[in-house]
Amino acid sequence: QVQLVESGGGSVQAGGSLRLSCAPSRSVFRANNMGWYRQTPGKQRELVALISRDGATNYSTPVKGRFSISRQNDINTIYLQMDALKAEDTGVYKCYANLSPHFGAQYEYWGQGTQVTVSS
Repeated sequence: QVQLVESGGGSVQAGGSLRLSCAPSRSVFRANNMGWYRQTPGKQRELVALISRDGATNYSTPVKGRFSISRQNDINTIYLQMDALKAEDTGVYKCYANLSPHFGAQYEYWGQGTQVTVSS
């Protein structure tokens, strides 16, 4: 069973930076689209950033220009560099991945989430 392993959350003051990372718990045949979503109390889960296997990126409007998503295909790992953090960025950040655990299969996976808290 493949799981997504996240790291890098924490608490920071407004204006600070954090870096999140996410990778499958074991090797897989292929990692396709991967990204980050965030969940805040009282709100629906919202997209933060997505990255395709060939590096094409998509960001939500609130984080454009402040967050940067990247990936290392050789280790199927993605990173989210978060700069100029604001209090409204506070939430649980969940990693998403479309993975092929073996040839011919393709499934969607979610991480358990990592808490990001930004104090003003």
